[in-house]
Amino acid sequence: MELVEATEDDLGALVDRWFDLATSMERYSELNEVAYADAAAVPDDGFRAHLNDPSVTDYLVVDGDETVGFVTLETGERPSRQRGRYLEIVNLEIDEERRSQGYGTAVVERVTELARDEERDYLTVSCEWGNDDARRFYRDAGFEPKQVTYARPLE
Repeated sequence: MELVEATEDDLGALVDRWFDLATSMERYSELNEVAYADAAAVPDDGFRAHLNDPSVTDYLVVDGDETVGFVTLETGERPSRQRGRYLEIVNLEIDEERRSQGYGTAVVERVTELARDEERDYLTVSCEWGNDDARRFYRDAGFEPKQVTYARPLE
């Protein structure tokens, strides 16, 4: 398994994979409702912007000649903290039929190597509170709960 940095040629694949991830999150909160009927209606502007943003990188998760998922990483700093340089896993999606086969774990291990290579102090990731599988996965991968994010609709 390897992480292959996405290029402009991969925008369609990223949008398709993001749409699958985003729609699977709709069940956890009304705030997750996707505004598009299908992946074809989603503009690729967001991922296109990632290509020009030095703090964000999208990778395809590739096994041999097959893409099995994607991960979006974002670097950041909290200058007031002793350990303030972080790498955030923004999106991590492995094809449903490939889950529980070690791909997610391999991605987290590779991302950990990237973070160390970039002299980051820690990794961070968020997931939906009700997504027990994701919470268990990240706990098993060595992540510890640090804070809780609350959301409130303004309608």
